[in-house]
Amino acid sequence: MTAIPLIFTSGWASGINSYAVVLMLGLLGRFGHMSAVPPTLERTDVLVVAGVLFACQFVAGKIPYVDSAWDLVHTAVRPVVGGAIGVLMAHHAHGSLPQAIGAAAVGGGAALVTHLVKTGVRMGVNTSPEPVSNIVASVLEDLTASGMVVFALLHPVLAALVAAVLLVLGMLVVVLLASRIRRFWRRRRERRLQHQAGRAHLGRPSVAPGEASRS
Repeated sequence: MTAIPLIFTSGWASGINSYAVVLMLGLLGRFGHMSAVPPTLERTDVLVVAGVLFACQFVAGKIPYVDSAWDLVHTAVRPVVGGAIGVLMAHHAHGSLPQAIGAAAVGGGAALVTHLVKTGVRMGVNTSPEPVSNIVASVLEDLTASGMVVFALLHPVLAALVAAVLLVLGMLVVVLLASRIRRFWRRRRERRLQHQAGRAHLGRPSVAPGEASRS
């Protein structure tokens, strides 16, 4: 199916920022008259919801640790969005049911792998004490996801090759950041234990000085 390269790249970008992908596809299809975009993504309600959620991600992605929590929550969301976009594109290209299932697997699988790579990289970034690296990483992710959608609509095969190369490079970065990622989880676990200890301390009944001396 000729739409497979576009589906793969859209799934790859969905693993980074699924709301940006839906928003960009919808806007380009509606106002740029890109014939490869399914009409469902051009609907006003879809664009409004995608725009609001993209704004939420835009803010959350720039706050240390909040960005990783957001990524963990979206582990189930981004692959579903990537798969759904694949199905819509397959249906739009008049594909059969087996082709739609294959498109869902390609889009959802690419989104899942990319999401895991992105989450690992952001965990490594969160080990840095300053917030600038989070902001830079988030801006690069937003620009890359949006830019690759435009590139994929214009040159689907070349964009798919670039996405595949970037996916491999991302895996290598995660391997290089493995020690920093372990440090992230260790800090996260320590903070949770400190929080639980603080709550337990606040929950202890206070003992008056006179009662302590009588005991």
